[in-house]
Amino acid sequence: MTTQSDRADVDERDFFTDSTVLHDPYEFLAQMRTQSPLLPEPHHGVVMVTGYDEGVSIYNDTENFSACLSVTGPFPGFPVSLEGHGDSDISALIDAHRDELPFNDQLPTFDPPKHTAHRAMLSRMITPKRLKENEEFIWKLADRQYDEVLVDGRCEYNDGYGSPFAMLVIADLLGVPESDHDDFRRALLEGRTGTIGSSKGDSLQHSPLEYLYGKFTEYISDRRANPRDDVLTGVASAAFPDGSMPEVIDAVRVAANLFAAGQETTVRLLTAAVRILAEDQELQAKIRADLSLLPKFVEETLRYESPVRGDFRLAKVPVTVGGVDLPAGTTVMLINAAMNRDPRKFEHPDVFDPERANARNHVAFGRGPHSCPGAPLARTEAIVSLKRLLERTSEFWIDEEVHGPPGDRRYRYLPTFILRGLTNLNIRFSV
Repeated sequence: MTTQSDRADVDERDFFTDSTVLHDPYEFLAQMRTQSPLLPEPHHGVVMVTGYDEGVSIYNDTENFSACLSVTGPFPGFPVSLEGHGDSDISALIDAHRDELPFNDQLPTFDPPKHTAHRAMLSRMITPKRLKENEEFIWKLADRQYDEVLVDGRCEYNDGYGSPFAMLVIADLLGVPESDHDDFRRALLEGRTGTIGSSKGDSLQHSPLEYLYGKFTEYISDRRANPRDDVLTGVASAAFPDGSMPEVIDAVRVAANLFAAGQETTVRLLTAAVRILAEDQELQAKIRADLSLLPKFVEETLRYESPVRGDFRLAKVPVTVGGVDLPAGTTVMLINAAMNRDPRKFEHPDVFDPERANARNHVAFGRGPHSCPGAPLARTEAIVSLKRLLERTSEFWIDEEVHGPPGDRRYRYLPTFILRGLTNLNIRFSV
């Protein structure tokens, strides 16, 4: 039963800026859901979607909702006031101002039919054959990266293993020449540009995408002029569904987006999974004894600690979801972290169960047309990385000198409402 004090607590705290909510949002999100699975918050005018069924319905509804604000939500919001348009269809207004929105050149902010065409082009870039070849590289890279970090009985897992590993996997998938891998590492991991939602706590920025735009413009322009028998030529020659060739910038945008988004999601997933295993030695021993449990463990990690905190949509027309009326111009936040702990969908949702039967029903990668295209790759990266870590150590645990003792841990989380993940994870291990 919802009390006035519960409502006051939810209204008082700002999901987007409150550091305590940032560190541990789940009780706060449950309070929201108890009041309503679609609840307006008073600070930024956003309707917070914490219900599983309600969120999935919005994810799948491209007719009534636009993804134009998917990355930024209320910050800075729509370029012009949408007041007074609640009973209207604002699709034309969105189209008129779309180019003024941040990240308007990125795939997650596109709506059909443009999104449909670009998403199909992506599937032509990343074929099943290419994914299989990339998996062979992943196994070799995991060992190579662990050779660097599994020394002296302790390591920082996030930047030491996760970030370089995830970046080089995407680089190989898209055919970046190995001779350029060190330049990518310096640019994206060593501070020259930073990354979106980086572990160093950098603010949301476009600079890493600008770097990637420059590199992939060079690659794709060169391969169109001088085709070779390589992956980049396949990326450069990927066509739209109607057979027409995209402009170079269209192919560049898709490749750059896959590169940036896929890297960040994978790093957060890896760090969450290693933390869970390092905190629970009994569970770690169970997984070590039966590595076939890893796929289910990964799915439960994705449900329990969703690496993407949420996504935004803008109502194009008046629409009713879960019995709640949303006027046109309403910004909604689809909170994956809350949807994945909806007790109407997942029994005992706050309990980590590595053998949960319906764990894969999570929405950590979104749903519908905008679901993460790199989801299969992220799963493979996580399973390979965890398998190799378990095989190459006899035990690993949290470094108490850095994070404190059990019951009084000191963890820092990314200061962003987009991603959910630790800024660093220090572990100790024995071999």
